[in-house]
Amino acid sequence: MNIVISGYGRMGQAVEEQAHKRGHKIVAAIDNEKDWQNKQDLLREGDVLIDFSLPSVAVANIYKAFEQKLPVVTGTTAWYDRLKEISDYCNKNGHSLFYAPNFSIGVNIFFEINRRLAELMNEQEQYQGQVEETHHIHKKDAPSGTAAKIANDMTENIKRYARWEKAKASDKKALPVISYREDEIPGTHEVRYESAVDKITIRHDAKSREGFALGAIMAAEYLQDKKGVFTMKNLLFSNF
Repeated sequence: MNIVISGYGRMGQAVEEQAHKRGHKIVAAIDNEKDWQNKQDLLREGDVLIDFSLPSVAVANIYKAFEQKLPVVTGTTAWYDRLKEISDYCNKNGHSLFYAPNFSIGVNIFFEINRRLAELMNEQEQYQGQVEETHHIHKKDAPSGTAAKIANDMTENIKRYARWEKAKASDKKALPVISYREDEIPGTHEVRYESAVDKITIRHDAKSREGFALGAIMAAEYLQDKKGVFTMKNLLFSNF
């Protein structure tokens, strides 16, 4: 594949490394508005755009890629309030979009475990749930998109939680989601259920950005010759 990278920061560079390992070529790196204007010829060579930019520009990047007839794989989060709008546009106009709050294979297995555990905890009111996440100091959003998905899956499956809240919850109907920003930690997510007599914990620790980048490349490979909107469930669990 010929890949265009949108957002040439730490994740963009990790994507480039993994792309080369899997025999793909990076034809352009887009990091600002001028790049979109000055690299038109290179964009036309692309087979897919992989976006790890910023929430403030992610939606604009997706639309610009669609204008170039480029399928989009995006790992940028904190723009999902416009997901329905973009999904409708994508489906109506024959484009391709693959989005995920986290492209790590391990994290997506963690998501499945978390949902099942939440179902089991629905009737166990003696347990108080909590989500904690830790990332590097450069991460802009807090909580992370991954933590938000974890919390959403919990509140959807545990009736006693009406919502989730950042930091300590204001009442028992709110699930607390606590964020830390420390050093160069790639990403740690932990779900904890605690009662008066015991504690149950599930946790995922990323060792590097390599797993996220590899998942994004796999998503780009999966997206070739497909139209519509896809997620990691399509890639990993379509046969289950």
